[in-house]
Amino acid sequence: MKRAIRVLVADDEKNLRELVVRELARKGHDAEGVADGEAALARLGESAYDVVVLDMKMPRKAGIEVLRDLAGLAESPQIIVMTGFQEVATAVEAMKLGAYDYLTKPTRIEELDVLIRKAAEKGQLLRDNVALRAHVPGAQPFSGILTGNARMQEVLSIVERVAPTDSSVLVLGESGTGKELVARAIHERSARADRPFVPIHCGALPREVLESELFGHEKGAFTGAVTAKPGLIELADGGTLLLDEIGEIEPDSQVKLLRALETGTFFRVGGTRARRVDVRIVAATNRDLAEAMRAGHFRQDLYYRINTITVQLPPLRERREDVPLLARHFLEANAAYGAKRLSAAALACLEACSWPGNVRELQHAIERAVILTKGDEIQPEDLPPEVRGGSAPPAGPTVGSLEAIERQHVVTTLRQVGGHRGKAAALLEIDPKTLYRKILIYRITPEEWR
Repeated sequence: MKRAIRVLVADDEKNLRELVVRELARKGHDAEGVADGEAALARLGESAYDVVVLDMKMPRKAGIEVLRDLAGLAESPQIIVMTGFQEVATAVEAMKLGAYDYLTKPTRIEELDVLIRKAAEKGQLLRDNVALRAHVPGAQPFSGILTGNARMQEVLSIVERVAPTDSSVLVLGESGTGKELVARAIHERSARADRPFVPIHCGALPREVLESELFGHEKGAFTGAVTAKPGLIELADGGTLLLDEIGEIEPDSQVKLLRALETGTFFRVGGTRARRVDVRIVAATNRDLAEAMRAGHFRQDLYYRINTITVQLPPLRERREDVPLLARHFLEANAAYGAKRLSAAALACLEACSWPGNVRELQHAIERAVILTKGDEIQPEDLPPEVRGGSAPPAGPTVGSLEAIERQHVVTTLRQVGGHRGKAAALLEIDPKTLYRKILIYRITPEEWR
């Protein structure tokens, strides 16, 4: 845990409480104190703590009663119980109620410090398990970046230099150029590599859903919120948060995101308890954020907050020497469908293509060819028409065909939302990447939806 461990000390003995708080602060913890159980529960309702050091004998509400109240919560902090020698039986009951451990008074600060660190580590591991189980849109295992291109080598050089820092990074590039791979490379080479890497596709979700996914929500915050749910920014605590397609975030959400990034604190949707996180931000977009800022669609303060270091990825058409390298990599990646090789003619088609969809389009073209080719060698006719011919047939889908109807539906939806792909995908009830593929397949141009 990179940030200071937040500790709440609940003890009615003022001198002891203040001593413990002071000594824990000297050990590097963010410690606060309260005088009784009622005050402890009130403070826990206002803010999130990693560990609570809880005295068993207190006025207004005893420590064991506080534990019982916290036992029903899905995300209670780790509890360390302090008790007298004659109250060991009560401490055992506290352990059954979920306390992490107990210490008998008088307590040695060094021993308490060790227990606090272990308890906080356990709490973090529990949160990590939630992060691993969480559905994270667009998540794929990191598999490295393959390139022989000089400009991409410069990109990798920047990645190596910026990764060990905590600076925010803005990754720019057309769709399909590998922005998420670069973000993962930054994370993997950082001091946060053993913490979660959590991506969220900002353009894929309407504002209300985005805020719920990003910040989480409390039980009953809205219809359907039957349980509390941690947000992705919370699951990324100590690690890296990728804000993919950040240029699609609506202004209201930009304000909340900026506040969270500036202060390191946020509120869940429907929540009143401030939560603290320590995350590194990597943002990615295919939009011109400077132009969006000038047009008033993107906040200037947020732009400068995420734009400490900029990484610009070249499109595949400007790194054609990488096409054979990537194509062979994708052949190996799809070997489960059959071991195939590229004919010289097929490779020539790949090298001649302009690849408007960049590396992602090449990946899909190879996967399609591996599945459809009947022999062991991929021929030009096994490639998509727009790849082997350099462009799609001018006429497009036959009028009245299912393809033509679907194409028009996609165009109409894009026009309805002003070209916002995330909103269009939500209305069409498909994944944003599926929408992107349909735009490529049907050769839909921005002029058609403007």
